Amino acid sequence: MRKIIIAAALLVTAPALAQPIPTILPNPTNPEAQAPRPARARGIPTALAIEAATISNATCLTNGTKVTTIVVDSEGEPIVVISGDGAAAITQRIAMGKAIISLAVKGPSNGAKADPALGTARPGGEPLMAGADIVGAIAASGSPSGAADDVCVKAAIAKIADRIK
Repeated sequence: MRKIIIAAALLVTAPALAQPIPTILPNPTNPEAQAPRPARARGIPTALAIEAATISNATCLTNGTKVTTIVVDSEGEPIVVISGDGAAAITQRIAMGKAIISLAVKGPSNGAKADPALGTARPGGEPLMAGADIVGAIAASGSPSGAADDVCVKAAIAKIADRIK
């Protein structure tokens, strides 16, 4: 009888446990939606962010990996997230973490100065610079190593660097 109860409990709770983990915030409540909406922080234009993320994903795909690339503004708010076909869902969260760490340390996300409260520091995130000013970050995730992700991100930065203002 005890086995039947345990089995029934597992059947009831299994769907709840199998729910996907959200990678973005949920729909805002009415009070949140009605709050003042400040402008986005300094960052690169959307078209340039799309170009950079597309270059990063294409570079990684040429290297045999399916990744997600994210570009964020200077406050860490996403400008664009592009998950390549076949990239794992978790790569969205990992790429976001790399971008946030890159902003926090004002350099690569490989963790030399990273605060452990920000999560695991991994290579694959780089700041976007307009002269000496950080205007955002770009990060990729999905390659077998962060170093391989970093190659893709740096290829994207090389293509757009002269247009970052």
